[in-house]
Amino acid sequence: MCGHDRGVVAVSERARAELANRIAGEITLSAEPGATIRKWRTDFDISQTDLAAELDVSASVISDYESGRRESPGIGVVSRIVTGLLAVDADRGGAHIRHHARILSAGFESDIVEDLREYPTTMPIAALIDAIDATVITTGEHTAISGHTVINSIEAITRLSSEEFYRLYGQSTSRALIFTGVTRGESPLVALRVVTPTPHAVVLHGVDRETLWPHAAALAAIDGYTLAVATTPTDTMLETLRALG
Repeated sequence: MCGHDRGVVAVSERARAELANRIAGEITLSAEPGATIRKWRTDFDISQTDLAAELDVSASVISDYESGRRESPGIGVVSRIVTGLLAVDADRGGAHIRHHARILSAGFESDIVEDLREYPTTMPIAALIDAIDATVITTGEHTAISGHTVINSIEAITRLSSEEFYRLYGQSTSRALIFTGVTRGESPLVALRVVTPTPHAVVLHGVDRETLWPHAAALAAIDGYTLAVATTPTDTMLETLRALG
């Protein structure tokens, strides 16, 4: 590490090490390691220039690895790159480290769970709905939530068992489950029927009232949760949500 303060509040060294191992393993085992390096660098919002400065190399070195112009990096190079990514993020406050550590500690891959947060205090469901410019379809039995989980609906439904699906609740069912990549809403809502208890709120992202599955409102009413739909761009919604916790 380059002589900076690397302390990141609320992320243990063990969690950070597990995250580093996960990233390094994904890069090393990837058929296109350069593309995987680029994926993680952009996910951490770090430029090639900033990563290169942390590693004390030229930006062209990073560019060459990511484009495949250099031969696949060995374990030592991958370790340096991963350490550099985490170091730059730590210097910026560690937001991305905390984000991925939360998902990792819950036992999920980041392509299934896009965000998972527990709030410092409970929040009105209406405040979440307003923040992401969603439209309420059905008002449920509860008025507040303690956190949220953003889930890639297709990946979750095709890859998670019912037990793993339940773990999407994080520390409490007093939360909003936000499903992205939704076309009608049938699959995630039917999947929720086998999970008890149900969350306090469900947001289906990618559909509007007109394209929503006709039976969605009825299922939400039966299970007692607030149902809403949203079409805000995914990146914009995630940025807003990550500012809540």
